[in-house]
Amino acid sequence: MKRQLSIDIVRGIVMIIMALDHVRDLMHIDSITQSPTDLATTSPLLFFTRWITHLCAPIFVFLAGTSVYLSLQTKNDIAYKRQLLIKRGFWLIFLEFTIVNFGLFFDIGFHTLLFEVIAAIGFGFFILGLLLKIRPKTLGITGLIIIFCHNLLPLIPFAESSVVKAVLSPFFSPIVVPFGERAFVMGYPPIPWLGIMMVGFATGKFFERAQETRKRLFLKIGLLALSLFGALRFINIYGDPALWSTQKDVVFTFLSFMNVTKYPPSLLFCLVTLGIMFLLLAFAEEFQSNTKKVTLIYGKVPLFYFVVHFYVIHILTLIMLFAQGFNWPQFEFSSGTFGRPKGAESGLPLGTIYLIWICVVVILYKPCQWFGKYKAENQHWWLKYI
Repeated sequence: MKRQLSIDIVRGIVMIIMALDHVRDLMHIDSITQSPTDLATTSPLLFFTRWITHLCAPIFVFLAGTSVYLSLQTKNDIAYKRQLLIKRGFWLIFLEFTIVNFGLFFDIGFHTLLFEVIAAIGFGFFILGLLLKIRPKTLGITGLIIIFCHNLLPLIPFAESSVVKAVLSPFFSPIVVPFGERAFVMGYPPIPWLGIMMVGFATGKFFERAQETRKRLFLKIGLLALSLFGALRFINIYGDPALWSTQKDVVFTFLSFMNVTKYPPSLLFCLVTLGIMFLLLAFAEEFQSNTKKVTLIYGKVPLFYFVVHFYVIHILTLIMLFAQGFNWPQFEFSSGTFGRPKGAESGLPLGTIYLIWICVVVILYKPCQWFGKYKAENQHWWLKYI
């Protein structure tokens, strides 16, 4: 099956948006001390600067599952594909704890081992590799059950000291496990994200249909997901641990309504983000040619972009700190503040964050274009893992 442009276009869009979140994380003046979704301290612009980036991880994970399905149709050798997926899964987890973690923190002591989206995809690849003989429809239904039901887990009355709770918690909920001077942080509990990947895998079958048929189907799915999100959120009983409430004005009440939970990805979080994804997939190939050209450059090399963009942003963060009068001995890398000194004001206002974000995306255009061409023209074994 030929490569699906709509997948690369949508993936490219979310990769571009993702850089905004990480520039804000590392360089915004309030990112170390305040949450952009805390309604007591945020502004509407800051809130939506963070909220729009909620699209990135679920779409990235979903389309990773879809790409696995489509690659199976290209090479219908389950044994080969299983071996490749399992190897790639382990590779991505290793990559997360080494190159990605270092790019994020610049901490040579690796005081924080952070399990995030790359490791979650690696875990998903490993599990998919083991389950490839199961029908895609069955995997998709299993994924939907996980998405719709994993929010019920906290309601199960496990004893606090229960061995079952201790074993299950890291797979379903964020957790911090200190060991000595270091800590393991489960930022992306793998089971909820596995559910998203499974549904993405099953959805790959829809790409076998004609473009117009697929467009109508994706439009219906997207609108259904968004309608279900609106209905469940309005009822305010189930679907997200953070209930919405009336705020000081209509704008902040709307922010409360949209303030869904990413860690772990709640049902409502999945409905709204993946609903938007289906709408993007429906219309992606009708975007203007320049938009398609730019987004395809990033969407065809997502892992390369993901790794390199952290290093570019972090180098810019260090340049910012030097420009603001700090010197190297003041930088703090082991505390999880990306080098920014604790107790001292540093960082940039939100308007400047947007300018730097655009610069980062522009800087990465040519490297991504080069690597995409290199990958297309070469068959080296290691390119299968990047």
